Parts: sequence; structure tokens; C-alpha cells
Amino acid sequence: MENRIAACERKTKETNIKITINLDGCGKTDIHTGIGYFDHMLDGFARHGLFDLEVSVTGDLQVDCHHTIEDTGIVLGQAIAKALGEKKGIKRYGSFLLPMDETLALCAIDLSGRPYLNFQADFTVEKLGEFDTEMFREFFYAVSYSAAMNLHLKIMDGGNNHHMAEALFKAFGKALDMAVMEEPRMKDVWSTKGSL
Repeated sequence: MENRIAACERKTKETNIKITINLDGCGKTDIHTGIGYFDHMLDGFARHGLFDLEVSVTGDLQVDCHHTIEDTGIVLGQAIAKALGEKKGIKRYGSFLLPMDETLALCAIDLSGRPYLNFQADFTVEKLGEFDTEMFREFFYAVSYSAAMNLHLKIMDGGNNHHMAEALFKAFGKALDMAVMEEPRMKDVWSTKGSL
């Protein structure tokens, strides 16, 4: 497979976002969202998924973090979908069970072309840095729907909120890396329908 690289932009009255992703990268990142904790989470996703990721966001943070985080999820999902193209020759499914100290996070993905999110994570604090914890679900919802992926994320065991969030992002990176990998025995799309 050739390098699968895509760039997407989205500009509204609330946010101005540019994202470039290389699904066949080595984990290099250049991320600036204006929310330090969000940068940290996206960096973990890219490094553990071995994706090269550039993210530039200007958002209405004087209001709150909502638009910046949700819109970044929309554009990231669009970039993933664009980089995948017709999805020929990929494994399609990926899953990972990621331990982080006391926390255990599960991520399972199907690049089915049918968006769905199942998110189960109970945070016990309202914020991590300047990141509202209720926005974790909103971010992954936006990614799953704009990328048209079936995405399951679940904290199997937890305690520390930072560990829980970080484990979810890293597990997402590992599972997505598995799902986008080349399957040499499969030359077409992996579906009985003939398309994804």
C-alpha cells in the first residue's frame, strides 16, 4: 500500500481547524488545539497508533471547550475516512485492551461505513486541565460518525481519571492501527456486500 495521507479543513464562526493524518506514519505529531490536555490525548492516540498527525485549531475557548473538541473530532474523522479511500485490502476490524496502572480500557472498531458509538466511561471529576470530561464522549461520537466507523470504548476497570482518559485514547490508536493494516490475502474490500 502507498502511504495513506489526507488533509481536511473546517472553518465556521466557532472554529478553524486543519488536520493532516498519515495512517502509515511513525507517530510524529505537531498538535495545537489551545487545550493542553487535549493536545496530550491526541498525541497519545497518534504515537500509539503510529500515525503522523498534524492538528491546528483556533476555537472559541473564551466560551468553553465544547466547539473546539467536538469540531476537532469531526475533522479527524473526515481525515481518517479520506485517507482510507475505498478501504481495499485492509483488515477492517481492530481491538485492543490497554492497561494503564489500575485502569483497563477496551476499544473495538469496525470500519464498516456504518457509524455507531458505544461509550462507557464514568469520570468522577468535571475537568482534566481545561478539558471538560463530558466532552470525551462527544469527541469520540464526532469521530465515529464522520469516519463512518463502529466504535466501542469501555473502561473495564478504573480509578484515576487521567489514566482512564489516556487509556481510552491510546487504546483507540492501537485498535485503529490494527483495523487499517493491510491484509495481504485480501485484495478487495472485506465485506460480503462488496463495499464498505
